[in-house]
Amino acid sequence: MSQFLHQRPLQNPFFSDPYPISPRTSASFQRPMFLLNRTTLLLLLSLLVILGVILPWLGAPQFLFPNTPSSLAKWRDYTLPQAASFVAKNGTVIVCAVSQPYLPFLNNWLISITRQKHQDKVLVIAEDYATLYTVNQKWPGHAVLVPPAPDSPTAHKFGSQGFFNFTSRRPRHLLHILELGYNVMYNDVDMVWLKDPFPYVNGNHDVYFTDDMTAVKPLDHSHDLPPPGKKGRPYICSCMIYMRPTAGAKLVMKKWIEELQAEPWSRAKKANDQPGFNWALMKTAGQADLYLLPQAAFPTGGLYFKNKTWVKETKGMHAIIHNNYIIGFEKKIKRFHDFGLWLVDDHAEESPLGRL
Repeated sequence: MSQFLHQRPLQNPFFSDPYPISPRTSASFQRPMFLLNRTTLLLLLSLLVILGVILPWLGAPQFLFPNTPSSLAKWRDYTLPQAASFVAKNGTVIVCAVSQPYLPFLNNWLISITRQKHQDKVLVIAEDYATLYTVNQKWPGHAVLVPPAPDSPTAHKFGSQGFFNFTSRRPRHLLHILELGYNVMYNDVDMVWLKDPFPYVNGNHDVYFTDDMTAVKPLDHSHDLPPPGKKGRPYICSCMIYMRPTAGAKLVMKKWIEELQAEPWSRAKKANDQPGFNWALMKTAGQADLYLLPQAAFPTGGLYFKNKTWVKETKGMHAIIHNNYIIGFEKKIKRFHDFGLWLVDDHAEESPLGRL
């Protein structure tokens, strides 16, 4: 939030003496007093610079330096229950998990959500302190960090151990929010909303998810969990999930956590969180009410960005577009640009974070 400092004009006694001793005396002191005033002003400016450097380290009042680390330190103690309570609307929280390299994607995603008027429900789970402070400085209360923070320099490289550590925290965060009693929608931030997705999470199912396969389904396809593929499990995307705070949804999250613990990352097998989610869905299918969202509304990137015929046939049906099936920041940004979905360059003012 912008802050403005208003000052009343200062009356300078050296230039407006109402009681001059004499014209001669007043004139004789005018130049020396002007020099003295310049000197005093320079001293004051120097003092302010010194105070600006030293006082934040000494615990100066926060109103003097509203954007210093000391003024943001309170967010270190901001808890997930507090954050969820602050952002929840109608019992629902929209969650993403972000490390600093993904801040441009976060802003792009937020613009698309703001256009659907759901931005107030958004909670950013910051995976480093730089992200925590950046978001809360511009949008207070909408970011929380659940310690410990992963190793941020490696958390954004797909296939790395840092990336696995980053994504494997996701089911714990989601389970915690479910246990607080909220509905939760999780999105990766390389997504763009074209329509309001909430009308699609109708009924009273426990877990809603999307198919990550590129094969075209009929518009009236089954909403059951798809059958296992070649690897013995389905290929459901773990990047777009909606859950109600039910026993079934909590069971799926607990099983997901168990699967990730049973198959950790290694150099030989560079695991990620999605296979564990699929195994969890398979193993709880008889105990949880699962629902496959319509492909036309939630297409995978391998379908939306590569099948022009399908996109034309389903025009107007798309709700959330996922920019997956491609690796690398620059490549993702270029593809969003090519399809008119990179919004931050021309519409940053529509984001709650503004221009980063």
